[in-house]
This record gives sequence, structure tokens and C-alpha cells, in this order.
Amino acid sequence: MSGGSGKVADSRAGTRAAARTARLATPRPATSGKTGKQPARRESALVNRSRNLAAEWAPTIARVLLGLVLAWFGYHELVDPRLWTGYIPFASATSTTAIVLVLAHGWLLLMLAVAIIAGVALRLAAAIAAVTLLEVVIDLWVSHGLSDLTLRDIGVLGLAICLTGSTRQRAVLTR
Repeated sequence: MSGGSGKVADSRAGTRAAARTARLATPRPATSGKTGKQPARRESALVNRSRNLAAEWAPTIARVLLGLVLAWFGYHELVDPRLWTGYIPFASATSTTAIVLVLAHGWLLLMLAVAIIAGVALRLAAAIAAVTLLEVVIDLWVSHGLSDLTLRDIGVLGLAICLTGSTRQRAVLTR
């Protein structure tokens, strides 16, 4: 009887020794310092977390920045519309019609800015902003050619178009 149980004990000891040898033979990643933390994994986790955070919040940051640009121009069109009447191609810069059109455009930009920043009907507001900015870009291009103003507004138009298709937003009042 004792001969049979000795073989079982010997086979268990052999299995444990083989497992220990396999663990020791497997190369381990380099560790740093006393803590034994692996810098490559920690760095990779930090990079992944940063990447995920940027992917999660980038559309929201873009939305707020577009809203600020629209609010800036809307505010200035409302405060001093005479500075903007020269951009109306079919009306005299000194006419009442030009001033009324600039004021209406300023209110539209300001309302779009509020909706976009707050995230209220975001895709609709971004689409209206894109159409409005397309009109501005075409007008600038036709009347002044390709200039720094036109290129700036093309960039803002691109941002509005991107937000029109955006479905992943954070910090919105409605979905």
C-alpha cells in the first residue's frame, strides 16, 4: 500500500517542480524601483486613458469652440452692425436694409451659438450653422477672393459640418 501512495506523492512533487521551472523560465518584463511596477504597462495605460478621454470629450470641446466663434461674431454684429454692412453684396453699406440684415444675421448667429453650446437640438443647430457659414464663405470668396478671412471661415464651416454628423456628445441638455 505504501508503495502506491509514494508514487502519487512523487508525481505531485514532479508536477509542482515542473510548473515552478516553467514560471522561472518565462521572461518577465523589466520592473522599476522598489515598487515592482512595470513602467511600460503604466505608460501604456496612461496613453490609453488619454486617448479615450480625448475621444470622449473632443466632440464636446469642438461644439463649445464653434459656439464661441458664432457667439463672438453674432455679438459684434449686434453691437456695431455698420462695421459689417460692407459684406452684404446686394445692398448699399449705408442703407437701412443692410443694417437690418446684419442685425438679423447677428441674432441668428447668437441663437445658434447658445443652442450649440447648450447642446439643444445640436445636429439641427449645427446644420443651420453650416448652411449659414456656407453662405458666408461663398459671399467672401465671390466678393473678396480667396483670402485669410475666407480660409478661416472654411475651417469654421468644416467644424460645423463635422458637428452635424456627430452623435457622441457629452454635457448636453437634450439628446
